[in-house]
Amino acid sequence: MQSPKEIYYENLADSLIEQFSRRQIEGYYAKDKEEAKDIACRFLTPGCTVAWGGSATLSEIGLIDAIRSSDCVIYDRFAPETPEEKREMFGKIATADYYFMSSNAITLDGQLVNIDGHGNRVASLIHGPQNVIVIAGMNKVTADIDNAIKRVHHFAAPPNAARLNLKTPCAETGKCHNCLSPDCICDQIVITRRSFIPGRIKVILVGESLGF
Repeated sequence: MQSPKEIYYENLADSLIEQFSRRQIEGYYAKDKEEAKDIACRFLTPGCTVAWGGSATLSEIGLIDAIRSSDCVIYDRFAPETPEEKREMFGKIATADYYFMSSNAITLDGQLVNIDGHGNRVASLIHGPQNVIVIAGMNKVTADIDNAIKRVHHFAAPPNAARLNLKTPCAETGKCHNCLSPDCICDQIVITRRSFIPGRIKVILVGESLGF
């Protein structure tokens, strides 16, 4: 028997998937981490090229390990050591068949809100990889754009900065200071209101609390 929260998440996900469809985004719902990983892996075929952005969610559901043990060709942004190698790798990532990431927030009307430091993750979301697959726990859902941005600043960026051992005010105090520090990870704010290419962006909503 489903719990009230499970019923709520499933009903909310159905509503969000309808909103995604209006925005030419494909939507899927997984009741838990394992199902989310299974749905994501169904897109992969032997020999396809795969990359991913920094994401606690992808690690939590076991997707990174699954990709590494697959027959895919991996474009790993952490593999290069020199600036030249890194530049070459980011060029390859832009041509990947599949790019996996999470979203910092999702609004009730189906918009994706992401805030980045370097911007490599949002750059791939906007343009480049043939398919972008976003995996997000239902804890990322917010009422609107304003609340989505507040969520990132106050509830996602501080623990992420602490996880990455960055020297930012939020990592030390646990709250946003709207800083301009050298380690700031809130440099790029991207709102995705529609996928220009139908179905290029696919969102897998997960009926659990995942990531930050």
